[in-house]
Amino acid sequence: MSTQQNTDTYYLPGLSHWPITAATAMALLGFGAAFSVNGMTGGNLMLLLGFLVLFVMFAGWFSTVAHESESGMYNKQVGMSFRWGMSWFIFSEVMFFAAFFGALGYMRLYSVPDLGSLEHQQLLWPAFKDSAWPTAGPHFKPGDFTPMGAWGIPAINTALLLSSGVTITIAHWGLLKKNRAQLIWGLVATIALGMTFLGFQIYEYAHAYSEMNLKLTSGAYGSTFFMLTGFHGFHVTVGTIMLWVILFRSVAGHFTPENHFGFEGVAWYWHFVDVVWVLLFVLVYIL
Repeated sequence: MSTQQNTDTYYLPGLSHWPITAATAMALLGFGAAFSVNGMTGGNLMLLLGFLVLFVMFAGWFSTVAHESESGMYNKQVGMSFRWGMSWFIFSEVMFFAAFFGALGYMRLYSVPDLGSLEHQQLLWPAFKDSAWPTAGPHFKPGDFTPMGAWGIPAINTALLLSSGVTITIAHWGLLKKNRAQLIWGLVATIALGMTFLGFQIYEYAHAYSEMNLKLTSGAYGSTFFMLTGFHGFHVTVGTIMLWVILFRSVAGHFTPENHFGFEGVAWYWHFVDVVWVLLFVLVYIL
């Protein structure tokens, strides 16, 4: 692979083994998950191998891309293609969460009131009269679980994520001003806030299961609560890993005010995570 700078033409990478490595990881994870769910021999081992191969692929492929970027092999057209790619990726994530928010809204506004209507009480669920949200549905009785309140850990987590949006912006300002210390410490603060958020969420889940009898199997409310907050927690985890990578690259002297899409793309993703949490806090915890 050539390492000579060429800012006049669109850079095309040479042959690479990383795509087939990624496909191997996906195959191992898919078959491993299927085998594990069905209790077949070797499922857990295949899952473990899949995650290991996936980790090696991410580390190797991202390292290659970072080296190409720092070698000056990407021109403005390549940078624009990266921005479009990240924009479409975030858009797909918006649609992902929109589907779950839509399911929550449909359940609260249509399904549950309809099941509690007089017609359904006479024909299907004569005992289901408490159709006010939050409810687990006709199969559950009032008091079977305790809904999660908004104030306390959820409110603290909201403050943490909103603060992290400020700290990553401060880090970005430091990068644009060529202030490496501000960049690095802004990233450190953002990572610390993100990891604290995850720690509180783990505690919240443990408390929900042990003290509130609120579980993923707790009907309509439990399934939507854990699906929305759980997937958001997964995205925070992914974003935190990305921030760690960007921090290591910043410490190594990567990024300039003119060339820092790696940082910029992660910052976009992190702000997206912040916005989703604000919506989630309002629609799941408060309303």
